[in-house]
Amino acid sequence: MERMQAQELQSSLQLPELDELNQFFRSLPISTLVGIGALTAVLAYWLATRPRAISPPCNLQHQSEEVAHEDGVRRSMLGDSPNNLLTHYHEDAKTMYEVFQRGLHIAGDGPCLGSRLPDKPYKWLSYKEWIISELACYTYSMVVVPLYDTLGPDAIRYIINTADIVTVICDKPEKAQVLLGNVERQETPGLKRIILMDPFDPALLEEGAGCGVIVQSIQDVEDLGRENHRKPLPPTPEDLSIVCFTSGTTGNPKGVMLTHGNVVADFSGFLKVTDKVIFPNQDDVLISFLPLAHMFERLIQSVVYCHGGRIGFFQGDIRLLSDDMKALRPTIFPVVPRLLNRMYDKIFSQANTPLKRWLLNFAAKRKGAEVSRGIIRMDSLWDKIFFSKIQASLGGRLRMIVTGAAPASPTVLGFLRAALGCQVYEAYGQTECTAGCTFTTPGDWTSGHVGAPLPCNLIKLVDVAEKNYFARKGEGEVCVKGPNVFKGYLKDPERTAETLDTDGWLHTGDIGRWLPNGTLKIIDRKKHIFKLAQGEYISPEKIENIYIRCEPVTQLYVHGDSLQSCLVAIVVPDPETMPAWALKKGMEGSYRDLCKNTVLKKAIMEDLQRLGKASGLHSFEQVKNIHIHNEQFSIQNGLLTPTLKAKRPELREFFKEKIEDLYENISM
Repeated sequence: MERMQAQELQSSLQLPELDELNQFFRSLPISTLVGIGALTAVLAYWLATRPRAISPPCNLQHQSEEVAHEDGVRRSMLGDSPNNLLTHYHEDAKTMYEVFQRGLHIAGDGPCLGSRLPDKPYKWLSYKEWIISELACYTYSMVVVPLYDTLGPDAIRYIINTADIVTVICDKPEKAQVLLGNVERQETPGLKRIILMDPFDPALLEEGAGCGVIVQSIQDVEDLGRENHRKPLPPTPEDLSIVCFTSGTTGNPKGVMLTHGNVVADFSGFLKVTDKVIFPNQDDVLISFLPLAHMFERLIQSVVYCHGGRIGFFQGDIRLLSDDMKALRPTIFPVVPRLLNRMYDKIFSQANTPLKRWLLNFAAKRKGAEVSRGIIRMDSLWDKIFFSKIQASLGGRLRMIVTGAAPASPTVLGFLRAALGCQVYEAYGQTECTAGCTFTTPGDWTSGHVGAPLPCNLIKLVDVAEKNYFARKGEGEVCVKGPNVFKGYLKDPERTAETLDTDGWLHTGDIGRWLPNGTLKIIDRKKHIFKLAQGEYISPEKIENIYIRCEPVTQLYVHGDSLQSCLVAIVVPDPETMPAWALKKGMEGSYRDLCKNTVLKKAIMEDLQRLGKASGLHSFEQVKNIHIHNEQFSIQNGLLTPTLKAKRPELREFFKEKIEDLYENISM
C-alpha cells in the first residue's frame, strides 16, 4: 500500500518538472544551500513553537440565536435544540453521588481535599478517605442544608425549623453550645443530634442529654458506620440534593430547592462551552476561598472532583491567600470581582512612579493585543520582563480564572487577562438557576458583557415599563428557563410564585441588554430602586458599580430615599492601596488617620464625581456627600450576605446617624 501511494505521488509530478527542480538546486552555491537550510530550520522551529490562538467553539459574532416561534427567547449556539437542553455531560454522572464516584474511579487513592497550617505544606485527604457529611448524605439520598453561623442566630433558628433539620454537623464546641441553647429555650424543638468535628469537653454530652439532644464526635459516627454498614441508596436526578438558604437582603432567608439534576445540568453547561479548550483533568488543583454557601463555588468544585482533580482550602485569612496559592500552585481559581479589583489595585500601587505605571500599561496593551487574537500564554517577552512575578504570586500554574457574583470591571478584566496569562471567564447567574446561566465563550476576551446563554438554559428579556426597559428594544428583566432552574423556595409558595412563573421562567430581577454578537450585558437591577423627592428613579447598585472603580475605594453604599432630593454614600477605602494613593496627592499618615482626613474625603469625592460623569450618570445620580468609614463591610459584622452581597437594610440601619449627618451637611 505504501509503495503504491509513493508511486501515485511521483506520477503526479511530471519528469520534466523534477529535472528542472534538480538542476536548480545543483546550480546553487554550497553557502546558499547552507543558508537556505538554516533558514528552513529556523522557520520550522518557529512554526512548531509559535503561540497558537484558541479556536472558538462558535462564531464569536453570533454567540446565541433566537428560538423559532418563541418571541424573544434566545439559546446557546452550542446546544442541540431549544427542546433538548443539556441535562448532563457524562453518562455516568447524572447525580452528585455519581459525580463524586466518577472522580473516585479516575483518581483512585489520589489526593482530594487539602488544607494547611501557617508556614506548613498542604496535607491531603485522598478520595478513598473522603467520608465527610455531604457525600454521606448523597450516598443515602439525603438532602444537604448548609447552615452557617454567619447567617446570624435568628436566621439559623428559622432555617432549622423551616427545613425540619434533625441533625447538625459542625466543627467547634462553641457552635454546639449555641445550638443547645436554642433547644433548651424551645426555639428549635426538632433538633435531636449534633455531630462535632473538633474535640469537646464531656460535659457537653450531659448538657445535650439534659435537653434531649445526642452529642457525638465524627469519629464515633464513623465507627458506627463501619459496624453497621448499609448498602448505598443513590439518588435520582429528580431528587433534591440541597436546600441552599440565601440570606437575602430583606426578610427571612429563602430556601432554594435544587435537585441533583439542577446541579449536574448547570456544570454540564459549563463543560460543554469550554470542553474544546480547557477540559478539567486529574492534574487540576482548585484553590477554595469563597464561602461554601456560594453555589458558584460549589459548582466549580464539583466540576473538579468529577474529573479526579483536587481542592485546597485557604487558611481562612484573605490576607494570606497569596501565600496559600504559592504553596498550593492551583490551576483553577474561582473568584469574585472584588478580589480581582484588589489584585489590580495592588499591582498598580507597587508601580509607584509615573514611568513604572506607563511601562506596565504599555506591556499590558502589547500583551493584550495577543489576547484579542485568542493567544493566551505565560512565556512572551512581556511575561518575562513584567508579569512573571505577578503570575508567581498566584502559584505560577493558573490556567483558568472564573469570576461571578457581581459585575466585573472591563478595565480590570482586560489587564488581568494579559498579565496573568491564563483564560479568564465571566459567569452570570444566581442560586435560583443553580449558579450560572451565561458564560464567556472561549476566544471572546472582550469585556463589558457576561457571555452567551449556557447550553442548559434559554434566556429571554421581559418588559420593565416603570424603568423604560422594553424587550422590543433588546432590553428588559432577565428570565431563565431550563433544567438548571430551581424547583421553588422551601415551604414558601408566595415568594416562589413571585420568582418562578407558571411557564417555568425564573425572573431574576436583573435588567439585561442583548448585544449584536448575541451576548448579554447586565445594565441595571429591577429591585432596590427608589424615588427621590423630585420623582426621579434611582438604582443604587448601578451607581455603586461605577464608583467602585475609584482606585482607593474597596466598598461603598449609596443611599437615598423619597424624602430626600439627592444621594449620599458610605465609602470604605482599601487599606492596601489608599495610603499610597493619598501619598501621591500629598497626604501622609496611618490608614485610620487618613480616613479622618477631610482633604482625603474631598479627593475621593472628586474622583467619584469624575467616574460618574465619564460613565454618563445624571446629576441627580451623583452623590452629594460621603462619609469615610475605616472598617470593611463583612459577613461577620452582619453587613454582607454569605455570598458577599450588601445587606442594604442592615447598612441603612447601621449608618443611620451618619446618613442623617451627611444630609445635614450637604453643600449644594
